[in-house]
Amino acid sequence: MKILYLSFCLVLADQCSKLMVKGVQIPFLGLNVHGMSVGTSRPLIGDFLRLTYIENPGMAFGIDIGGKLFFSIFSIVASIIILVYLYNSRHEHLAFRTSLAMILGGAVGNLIDRVFYGVLFDEATLFHGKVVDFIDADFFHINLFGYHITRFPVFNIADASVTCGVILLLFAHRAVSRETLERPSDGLALPVDSARPGVAVIESDNNPSPESPSAPRP
Repeated sequence: MKILYLSFCLVLADQCSKLMVKGVQIPFLGLNVHGMSVGTSRPLIGDFLRLTYIENPGMAFGIDIGGKLFFSIFSIVASIIILVYLYNSRHEHLAFRTSLAMILGGAVGNLIDRVFYGVLFDEATLFHGKVVDFIDADFFHINLFGYHITRFPVFNIADASVTCGVILLLFAHRAVSRETLERPSDGLALPVDSARPGVAVIESDNNPSPESPSAPRP
């Protein structure tokens, strides 16, 4: 379960980056980060990669199905299921456990936003917070059926962690399945009496074998 350190590091990186973008004040630590205003953008690598601050009430990459409370409860349940499954798979292939840890870290990262950000920033009640997104990358220009895409949906480190974890899971699952098929059977094979082919020899402390001198003759 040391793989959970990876989940913790992803959550820490995700939350630190979000607080730097959103802004945070912690007087007793002397920390005062002004952050950005919602909707503003700053270039990082020209127009290819920008820092764009938006708040997402839905799922990853702006997907919005249901309400804020639904997504908060769904994220909690999903995180618990992944954690339990990760524990049950703690002896599996490293790549398989790594993929689950990445998905868990991303899920918890966005879960913190939904559950606590509304209260911490005095914007909404518990479980009704919005997810902070800020990574704005260029994308292939697609114009299909009147739907025009020029940039990738704005996302965050948690979204990227979940996406990379799912991709890794697809490859890791194939590796685990291959190892399972190649693993030798754990079945027990009974020794066979060479003098009488097809007859299994069962030995125990109370029942001597047919080859033993003390065995009763028929």
